Amino acid sequence: MKKLLGIIMIILFFTSCGKEENFVPDYPVNFSASLTDPAISRLSTPGGAVSFNGHGVAGIIIYRRADNQYVAYDRCSTVNPEQKNAIVLDDPALTATDPISGAKYSLYDGSPAKAPAKTSLKRYAVTIAGNTLYVRN
Repeated sequence: MKKLLGIIMIILFFTSCGKEENFVPDYPVNFSASLTDPAISRLSTPGGAVSFNGHGVAGIIIYRRADNQYVAYDRCSTVNPEQKNAIVLDDPALTATDPISGAKYSLYDGSPAKAPAKTSLKRYAVTIAGNTLYVRN
């Protein structure tokens, strides 16, 4: 009986340790822009956000938080990431939405704000050097 219980526990352990759901793959990101560039002018005040295609999995979103910190996320929705659905900025730019699934994400920290999203957006490092903003992974 103990052997049977042990086998059942081992089976349950291995079946519960599947691959991570909603995994956004790693893609190289090396984006930079001058803080005076009109393309990122919405980042001049807290609460501003901009999005760009051609970086990461489905593009990137850069957001300036109320504490004047910049954060950047991949635009790839964490709901069915294999489909590479790009989230879009909401108005006002406090959240972004996956137009396919309806999932919504907070731009403050990338966390899910509305189902079916369960996983936060993939975050990239943001640094400022002189007058240039860099987004990298």
